[in-house]
Amino acid sequence: MDSVQIGRRKQASFGPALFLLFLAVVINYVDRGNLSIAAPLLKDEWHLSASTLGALLSAFFWSYTALQFVGGWLLDRFDPCRVLALGFFVWSLATALTGLSTGLVMLMCLRLLLGVGESVICPTSSQILARYLPEERRGFANGVVCGAMRFGAVVGTFGGGLLMARYGWRPVFLGVGALSLLWLPAWWRWRPRQELIATTVATGQTPGFIEIFEQRSFWGASAGHFCSNYLLYFMVTWLPLYLVREQHMTMTAMSRIAALYYVTDACSAFATGALADLWMRHGGTTTRVRKTAMGVGFALAAVFLGFLSFSTPATYLLYLLLAGVGCGMTSATLFAYGQTLAGPAAVGRWTGLQNGFANFAGVIGPALTGFLVDKTGHFASALVIAAAICVAGVFAWIFVVGRVEPICWKSDTSLRDVTEAV
Repeated sequence: MDSVQIGRRKQASFGPALFLLFLAVVINYVDRGNLSIAAPLLKDEWHLSASTLGALLSAFFWSYTALQFVGGWLLDRFDPCRVLALGFFVWSLATALTGLSTGLVMLMCLRLLLGVGESVICPTSSQILARYLPEERRGFANGVVCGAMRFGAVVGTFGGGLLMARYGWRPVFLGVGALSLLWLPAWWRWRPRQELIATTVATGQTPGFIEIFEQRSFWGASAGHFCSNYLLYFMVTWLPLYLVREQHMTMTAMSRIAALYYVTDACSAFATGALADLWMRHGGTTTRVRKTAMGVGFALAAVFLGFLSFSTPATYLLYLLLAGVGCGMTSATLFAYGQTLAGPAAVGRWTGLQNGFANFAGVIGPALTGFLVDKTGHFASALVIAAAICVAGVFAWIFVVGRVEPICWKSDTSLRDVTEAV
C-alpha cells in the first residue's frame, strides 16, 4: 500500500472523530451562548442594566481567556483527547448548575467555571487536526470545526430561544447540561488513537514561549484572531438583544432570524474551507489561499456591518446575512494558520497563546457594547466599531502575518513521519 493510500485510509478513519469534534464545538457554543439567549428574560426578571448584563456576559471570557495561556502547555504534556473530555465534563456541569442560580454572584461564578471547562476546546481540536490531517485536507476540517461554532449558536438561539419562551430559562440550562454528558462515552469510543498522539509528542521538543513570541507572524495571527473573535462574540452575545430591542421582535421571531444568521455564517465557513482545499489541491499556495479567504471575508463583514448601522426594516436582514457570509469566511481557516506555522509539535502551545490574546475580544467586546448601548440608546455606534475592527483584521492577516509556511524553530521540533505509526 503506497503513502497516498495510507493517508486516505487514515483520513477516512478520522471521520468519526471529526464528527464528534463537530458535536463538541456545537455543544460548547450552545452552552456559552445560552445566557445571551436568556438575556432579555434575565434582564427583566432580575432588573439588570445593559452594563451589568454586559459584565455578566463577559465573565465567561475572564477565566476562558486566562486559561488559554496554560492550555497549550498542558497539551504538550498530556493526551489532548483526555484533556478535552475533562473540560467537556466541567462545562456541562456548569451549564446544568446555571439553571439553579439564586442570584447574580452565583451566576457569575458559574460563568467563570464554564470558561474553565470550555478553555480546552480550541487548543485540543487544533492540535488533533494538525497531527492527523495533511495541509490540503485541513481547510474543510477547520471549516467544520469553526462552522460548528455557528451551528451551536443556531441550536442555542432557535431551539433554546423557543424553549425559553415556553418554559423559562432555568429548565433549558438544566436539560442541556445533563443531556450533553451523553457525548462523553461516544468520544471515549471513537477518539483518535492515543498511540499515534504519544508517538508524535515523543519525537521532539516544543519551542518555548519566548521563541514563539519572537515570531512576527504569531503577533499578526493573534491580532487578526482578536478581530475575528470580536466580530464573532459581538454576534453571539448581542445579536439576540439587538433584534429584540432595535428591530422590535418577539422572542420567537428573534430566534428564527438569529438562527438564519448563524446558519448563513456556518455554511460560509464550510464552503470556504472546502474551496480552500480544492484551490490548494489545484496548485494554490498556502499563503495565497489563506490570506485571500481572510481578506475577502473581513472586507465583506466591514462593509455590511457599516451598512447595518443605519439600516431600515426593509434592508437590515440583507446586510445582516451578508455580514454573516464574511464572518464565516474569516473563521474557516482561522486555526489553520497556526497549524501550518507552528507544526504538529508546537501547535497546541501556539494555538493556546494565540487564542488567549484573541479572547481579550470577549472580555472587552460584550462590556463595551453594553456601555455604548446604555449611553446612546441604540446599537449604531457598536456596529461601526465592529466594522472598524474588521478593517484592522484585513491588515493583520494580510500584511503582518508573513508567508504561511512551517517555521524552522531554533529548538529541534522536527517530527518523525507519523504516517508509519499505528
